[in-house]
Amino acid sequence: MTGRHRENYNRNYLRYVNSFDPPTKHTKNCYRAFMVGGFICCIGQFFRYLLESLLGLSGDELAGTVSVLLIFLGTLLTGLGVYDRIGRNAGAGSIVPITGFANSVASPAMEFKAEGLVYGLAAKMFTVAGPIIVYGVLAGALTGVIYYVLGLCGVV
Repeated sequence: MTGRHRENYNRNYLRYVNSFDPPTKHTKNCYRAFMVGGFICCIGQFFRYLLESLLGLSGDELAGTVSVLLIFLGTLLTGLGVYDRIGRNAGAGSIVPITGFANSVASPAMEFKAEGLVYGLAAKMFTVAGPIIVYGVLAGALTGVIYYVLGLCGVV
């Protein structure tokens, strides 16, 4: 088979395979992601206002408490099987906020808990979130070093 025939064959095959795929509804998917992600952020903002008015928290204490509450909520909903249904309907809108990170840690931990605490739960818990944590720590450390060097040079 020559290069030209192979190219036509590949093009025809891709056309045949794509004929079975339903068309993607980009506008509808973007709308759902925006609405669900925005709703999750509104829940976080509600927690923020509630903690600010009831407990008088402010600054870092308030931000940390809201983050912990959202992580707990995301993990709880993952454990109950609700977050996966939200994710199927919302797409990227459910993975962007902090609750999506909690889901990415809790889901593999639940999936592999039958393999035991060490080889299942502990080893598989960070399969999805591990690279995020590693690159986040490395980016933070690199930023800190750059900021330190700029401070020594008198730029910052």
